[in-house]
Amino acid sequence: MKTKIEDKATAIENLFEKAENYTKTSVELIKLSAIEKISEAISVLVSHIAIIVLVAFFLFFINIGISLWIGKLIGEYYIGFLIVSFVYLLLGLLIYKYKKKTIENPINELMINTLLKNKIEENEKER
Repeated sequence: MKTKIEDKATAIENLFEKAENYTKTSVELIKLSAIEKISEAISVLVSHIAIIVLVAFFLFFINIGISLWIGKLIGEYYIGFLIVSFVYLLLGLLIYKYKKKTIENPINELMINTLLKNKIEENEKER
């Protein structure tokens, strides 16, 4: 027959065991959630990179065509390439001047929205 002290000791052991299991489960859940968010962020990044590469190829060949066309109109092909290069220089300077607004902020927002997607959805459901 068990005494009250033994019953309390068994109850405390069970309580510690349940707390340990809860802690292990919570840590595992946090790990899985982090893995999910990281993999989602990487997949979004990879898909955007793929689109950027395809657009870059498109622009590359279009620019060659435009350069050749301008060069043919002017009479010297190298001048067409110089004109298109100058346009890109101006575009590059504008982007550099406004890089915070045009590049950095949208990328930061994309990453934050991707990583905090579940939090945002939960907040919208609560409203």
